[in-house]
Amino acid sequence: MTAPESPSPIASVDTVRKALTGYRVMAWATGVWLIALCYEMVMKYGFGDDSLGWIAVVHGWVYFVYLLFTANLAVKVRWPIAKTVGILLAGTIPLVGIIVEHFQTQKIKAQIGLS
Repeated sequence: MTAPESPSPIASVDTVRKALTGYRVMAWATGVWLIALCYEMVMKYGFGDDSLGWIAVVHGWVYFVYLLFTANLAVKVRWPIAKTVGILLAGTIPLVGIIVEHFQTQKIKAQIGLS
């Protein structure tokens, strides 16, 4: 019995490449802002410094854009719903979104023949 193959993308290679680039940029941006948010929380609850409250707002908007870019890529490469939700949730844990991005990028590049 052979392992089931990944479904072929429904978009052209160029379209997937663009979607993948956007996803990668937003995964990194979300990861960096999530680390900044953790710093803000330590400063707020550990030291009583409320001056960094704007970081939570920026992170929220960056994460929202990450959701859009990830959903766009998921449609183009035909990820199952469960995988898509898992990748979306990976952006809520510091550094996990960046690690997941690395492995998903490797898989997508191999799947569509990008170098």
